[in-house]
Amino acid sequence: MTDERPSLLRAGVIGLLSVGVGLAAGGVVAALGDPATSPVLAVGSEVIDRTPTPVKDWAIEHFGTHDKLILLSSVTVAVLIVAIASGLLARSRLLVGVAVQVLMLLVAGYAVLARPFAALSDLLPTVCAGVVSLAALVGLFRVTARPAGSAGASRRTFVAATGGTAALATLGVVGGRAITSSRSAIDVKLPAADAPAPALPAGLDRTVPGVTPLRTPNSSFYRVDTELSVPNLSASDWELTIDGDVENPYTISYSELLRRPLTERNITITCVSNPVGGKYAGGATWRGVLLKDLLAEARVKEPNRPDLQVLSTSFNGFTISTPLGAMTDDRGAMLAIGMNGAPLPRAHGFPARLITPGLYGMLGCTKWVTKLTVTTYADRKAYWTKRGWTTEGEIKPTARIDVPAALASVKPGRVLIGGTAWAQRRGVVAVQVSIDGGPWTAASLGPDVNVDYWRQWYYAWETNKPGQHSVRARVIYGDNMIQTAARAGVFPSGSSGIEERVFLVG
Repeated sequence: MTDERPSLLRAGVIGLLSVGVGLAAGGVVAALGDPATSPVLAVGSEVIDRTPTPVKDWAIEHFGTHDKLILLSSVTVAVLIVAIASGLLARSRLLVGVAVQVLMLLVAGYAVLARPFAALSDLLPTVCAGVVSLAALVGLFRVTARPAGSAGASRRTFVAATGGTAALATLGVVGGRAITSSRSAIDVKLPAADAPAPALPAGLDRTVPGVTPLRTPNSSFYRVDTELSVPNLSASDWELTIDGDVENPYTISYSELLRRPLTERNITITCVSNPVGGKYAGGATWRGVLLKDLLAEARVKEPNRPDLQVLSTSFNGFTISTPLGAMTDDRGAMLAIGMNGAPLPRAHGFPARLITPGLYGMLGCTKWVTKLTVTTYADRKAYWTKRGWTTEGEIKPTARIDVPAALASVKPGRVLIGGTAWAQRRGVVAVQVSIDGGPWTAASLGPDVNVDYWRQWYYAWETNKPGQHSVRARVIYGDNMIQTAARAGVFPSGSSGIEERVFLVG
C-alpha cells in the first residue's frame, strides 16, 4: 500500500499551522530577550522604514494610533498566505514547500540584521522559528500521509496532529505575551521634584462636557513612533552618553540621574503628523533634569555656532535632530523621567525621554533615549531629516474644536461649543469662533497655565434655528498674532489652517 497525497485543504492547513507554531516559538524566544527581534516585528519595522512618507502620513491620518496594529495585522496575514502556499506546494513536492519557508526565514533574518544596532544573536528568534516551522511542515506531512484504503485512520491522525500543533502555537502566543507582561512592570521610585510645577487649576472639562481634560492621563496620551512593540528596557542597564563636539564627553546612569536636581513643568507636546483638528497633542506634568545643565557639564565647543544640533539616539539607533539652542535656552527642555507624578510609562519612553517645549515631537521628544551627540546638520542627518522633514519644526498655533462632534445632533437653545488651543512658546491670548461663516466672536477661555501649555475654551451659542450649521475656530497668540488660515498638510513642517465643524440643530 502506498501513501497518497493529502487533500488541498489539508495541505494548506499544514502549511498554515507549521508557520504559525514556528512564529509562536520565535515570539517566546524574543519575549525572553528583545521583543523587537521577533520575525514578524522585524519585518514590520523594515516595512515602516521603506514606506514612503506620504503613505505613512495617510496611515496615521486614517488609522491614528491603530496604524501599528493595522501594519502588524497586514504583515501577519501576508505571512500566513505564503504559509498556506508553502503547504500547497509541498503537497506536490515537499522540498518546494521547504524552500518557500526557508525564503521567508531569509527575509525575516535580513529584517532583523537591518536594525541599526543588530547583532548576530538577534537572529536566535528567527532561527528558532525556522527550525520549528520546518520540522512541523515535514513532520505533519509524514504523520498525516494517507495510506490507501485507510481514510478513517488518516482523518483521526490528521485531526490529532494538527490539533496538537495548533494547541502548541496557541500556548506559545499566550506564553510569549505572559513573559512580556511579567517583564514590563516598572520597579522605580520617582524622587520628588526639587522645583515642582504649580498645581493645575480646575479645567473647563468639569463644566463643558466633551472638552479635552486640562491634563491628559498617561493611559490616553497619544503615541506616535516607529516602534511596533513597546521596548522593555531596564533602568539598571540604562545609561545616557553625551558626546560629539564637546570638551567633556561623559556617561550617566539612571541611578546617577535620580540624584540630580529634578525640575517639573506643565508642557503640551504635539506630533508633526497632527492634521488640522487632530488629536495628536497632549498636556502633562513632566519631571526630569534640565538638558542645558547636562550639556553645560559636557562643555559644548563653539556653542554659538548656528549650525549645531543635538542628535539624540534611541536605544535601537533611531535618531532625532534638535537645534542646540532649543536645548540650552530658557524654555526648560528636559530629559524627562516622570509623567504626571509617576515614572514614565514604557510606551512613552521609560527609562527616559526628551521633552522640548515648542518643537514638534519629531524634533525634540525622543523616547527611550540613550545618547546625545553634539554635531552639525551637515555631518549627521537624523531619521526624519533623511526623509525630507523640516529641521526647524516650531509647533504651529492652532485652535481645535472638541464639541459638538462632527455631524452631531444638538437640541435648540443653548449650544455649548468648546475645545482646546495651543501656541507653545508664545501663549494663547484669545480664541475666536465664527458661526455659519459670520463674524469672528470671542470665546471664553479656561485657566492660563503657562505659554507652553494648551488652553481650553468654550462659546455658548443661543439658537432656535433648526438644520445644518457650521463653526470655525482660530487662536490669537503672542503679540495678538492671528492663526493662519492657509491650508497645509503635515509634511514637511506640520499642518495649518482653520478647523471647521459641521453639526445639526433640531
